[in-house]
This record gives sequence, C-alpha cells and structure tokens, in this order.
Amino acid sequence: MAEGKKVLAAVGEAFGVAFDCTDHLIGGCAIDATRAAGREATALPDETLAAARASDAVLLAAVGGPKWDTTEPGEPRPEQGLLAIRKQLGLHINLRPVHIYPALAAASPLRPDLLGGVGMLIVRELTGGLYFGERERRDGVPGAAMDGGPGIYCSDKCEYTEGEIERVVRYAYDVAARHDGGRVTSVDKANVLECSRLWRAIAHRVGAEYPSVASNDMLVDNCAMQLVANPGQFDVLVTENTFGDILSDEASMLTGSLGMLASASIGEGTALFEPSHGSAPDIAGRGIANPLAQILSVGMLLRYGLQMDDAADAVDAAVEAVLDDGWRTVDIADEDTPADHILGTVAMGDEVARRIGR
Repeated sequence: MAEGKKVLAAVGEAFGVAFDCTDHLIGGCAIDATRAAGREATALPDETLAAARASDAVLLAAVGGPKWDTTEPGEPRPEQGLLAIRKQLGLHINLRPVHIYPALAAASPLRPDLLGGVGMLIVRELTGGLYFGERERRDGVPGAAMDGGPGIYCSDKCEYTEGEIERVVRYAYDVAARHDGGRVTSVDKANVLECSRLWRAIAHRVGAEYPSVASNDMLVDNCAMQLVANPGQFDVLVTENTFGDILSDEASMLTGSLGMLASASIGEGTALFEPSHGSAPDIAGRGIANPLAQILSVGMLLRYGLQMDDAADAVDAAVEAVLDDGWRTVDIADEDTPADHILGTVAMGDEVARRIGR
C-alpha cells in the first residue's frame, strides 16, 4: 500500500492533482482492532464502510493470514471484510486484465511461443453465487457419519437471478463491442448446474443483441485447460463468481506472478481497486514483496474510478519501463537477472514513481 500511495503522489505532482487519502482498517487487522477495543470483532468496521462510501475511490491492500484462519462457525475471517465491502458498495462486476509484458516472458511457466498476442480481460460476477448464498452446518444429522450414525452435515447454496447474470454479461459484450474483433467467451458448467444453464441462456440472449461481437460458450474445466494450452484465443472472458475467482488466479500465472495482476470492482457505489494476490504472510516484514500489482491497481483506480486516462497510461507505461530496464523483484526474477537488479518492495516503488510523467 505504501508503494501504491507513493506512485499516486507522483501522479499528483506530475498532473497537478491533489489526492486526499485516508487510511482505514479491513480484514485481519480490523478483527484485532475491534476486539481490542471491546467491540464485536469484525473484518469490516462501520467507520471503514462509511469512509469508503464517502470517497471517490477505494484502494485496497491484501488481507488475511494464518493468524486468523479458522473453520469455527461464527468466528470472523479477513475474507469476510472483502465480501462485505463489495456487497455493501454494490460492486457486482470485477475486472482483471491479464497483460503479458515482453520483458517477463521468461518468468511465465508457459513457453514464450504460447504467450504471443495474449491479452485478455476477465469479467467476473462479484456479489452472487456460492460466496453469498445461504450456508448451513449442523451436527448430529442421522446417517451423516462414515458408520451411518449421526454426524456433521453442511451446505452452501449457489443462487443467481436473471438480472444479476444479465448485467455482468452485458458489460462484457459492451467492452468487446468497443474493441473491433473482440470475442466474448462465456464460461459455465451448463452440463451439470442449473445456475449455469440459466447463465448460458442469458448469455445467448444478450449476445444476439451484439451481432458484431463473436462469442462462444466454454465449460469451466475446459477453460482451465485452455488458459494454459492456448491462452491467445481469449479476449473478454465472462463468468460467475466462484469460477472467476479460480480462473483469474490461474490466468495471472501467464504473466509470471500473481504479483502482477491488478483488479477493479465496479457497480453502483464507490469503485474499489486491489491487487489480486493475498498478503503473503510467509515473507511479511522482509521488504521483498512485489508491489507492482498494487501499483497497477492505482492505474486502474485512475482509469475506472477517477476517469484520468492519461494518468493511468502514465502508471502503466512506468511499470513497463521499469521491467524493460531489467528491474525485478525476487518473484519475477530469473537466472539471467543480475543480482544488483533484484529490488525490494520500496526500491521497486521508487523506480516506478520516478518514471511517472516522463
């Protein structure tokens, strides 16, 4: 977050804009703070939500960690803060652009010949499906144990309405229509799931309104294979919440690291921008985490949240210039990277910030 704000300050200086930033807690640190204050422990305090609603945009850092991992019913988890703020702000669409940087081709686990021309936008429904459906866990249910005796039963309900599906599918087609030759790939599991059958029917209905946009359906398991076998076939990929969560993390590895994938969550309220990676507690405090996804999220904030396209272009160009000049964090370095070109978190932020406005 510090490096993202550093780059935002550099944008402000280069473009003559004053950004008024305030910090608020969400996730694990919010659970600790509310509990320490004698309040009900929560991953999304009321004051954080109020500040988000009052702002022009929200820049979110990663949350979570083993300290707060629990499977006990009723215990707060950091991820609840993410789900709640998206729901409360009405952010029903998540955008994750997957951009291949030529300088990082060697960092990708895929062969370079598979990466030529790869560039896709994953459009994910964000406030429906399994993550927000009714859930239940009961003990003492007859026949639930291995021996046929009483045991534990649990369920998670996947729910979607026609309107929830249509708005995200329509957004995907609108994006593709603005780019000549764009293709929409709608991902589902219509051979098994009723929600997916409705999804596919609505995708076909909406697609018929965009005769200039090529489209196809793809089952999610096939899509998972195609992302690594032939990623160049995808332009705009649209899918439901759970599938989108998994597929976008898989697609991030095309870029060489999850530390390179930014995201935007948009909808009815204040838009929210965050890296797609987690908090990497295994390297916390060592100063080696890759800040580029957070910085690229600043670029998305400028573009989608504040309509400052020139400034967003400057952030994207600065990141590309840093990579072209050979600077790397440890996660995107390879055997040919000179040791003196492997940077820590702060130094990488400095390299991007000093290129803003050039």
